[in-house]
Amino acid sequence: MVTVAILGATGYTALEAMKLLLRHPEAEIVAVTSRQEGSPPVSSVHPSLVGRLDLPLEDLTPEEVGRRADCVFGCLPHCASAEILPKVLAAGARVVDFSADYRLDDAATYLEWYGHVHPDAERLGHTAYGLPELFRESIRGERLVANPGCYATSAILPLAPLIRSGLFETDDIIIDSKSGVSGAGRQPTLMTHFPECNESMSAYNVGRHRHTPEIEQVIGRHAAVLPSVIFTPQLAPMDRGILSTIYIRPKKAMAEGEVMDLLRTAYAKERFVRIVDHLPGTKDTVATNFCDITARVVRGRVLLISCLDNLVKGAAGAAVQNFNVLFDLPETMGLL
Repeated sequence: MVTVAILGATGYTALEAMKLLLRHPEAEIVAVTSRQEGSPPVSSVHPSLVGRLDLPLEDLTPEEVGRRADCVFGCLPHCASAEILPKVLAAGARVVDFSADYRLDDAATYLEWYGHVHPDAERLGHTAYGLPELFRESIRGERLVANPGCYATSAILPLAPLIRSGLFETDDIIIDSKSGVSGAGRQPTLMTHFPECNESMSAYNVGRHRHTPEIEQVIGRHAAVLPSVIFTPQLAPMDRGILSTIYIRPKKAMAEGEVMDLLRTAYAKERFVRIVDHLPGTKDTVATNFCDITARVVRGRVLLISCLDNLVKGAAGAAVQNFNVLFDLPETMGLL
């Protein structure tokens, strides 16, 4: 049995992680942390856990967390994780980090997009990127894994096989993604206030979304040059789910079947990527660890369409998948 601590247990992704780990036959949650006064039970913050998990929310030091658990799921905000996780690692635990603090390759890009000097910059570019479908072997045996961003996963999985083939241009990639409101986190804002987002669609952070460099750098590992991406996220009036439509130019004319064959070949052995003939919808993947992908060719340009649950394959499900790889467990354990 592998013991697990949840560092920062009050958010949506932490809740999803706990629900998945509770049904995992080889995982035991032994600590959940928060700075809330009085150490209330975690079920008082997440009522769906009543009778399932009633551990107290403790304000533990990073060292205490690292000594208590074999693996820590870091659910802290960006720019906070890298201050704390080195101490957790030094205490002996392995870590799956949900934040963006270790996803990027260099400190300069992190400073540009996150506006902070990285406090643990020597690990940038050397931390395993937690997308097992592409980087499984680099995850095995590591002590720290950077869990991918939800939007980034929905874009990287369909793009990577095409970029790797060398048959597509990399200087004109357009990504249009629509996400449910839970992607903005549990802290309420004007944008996520019900009267503002219900029955309304709106773009946000146009040209400035922080998943842009993550997408460019990760798919760039499969290209000769760093790709150029225009990424536009949009808020959709639904709780959860991501639908991404991606536009990419082939270097020469390609038939739809050729593109689908590239995708099917790449993911033939991957349990959580489904290459489908139909146009997928967000309800197809809700509350699952699947990413559904299809392709169309329109006026010479290839359109890739992907769907996933931002809280599962885009966050907690990917973390459990990485956890399984780290501890040499069946990759689907706790996820099907």
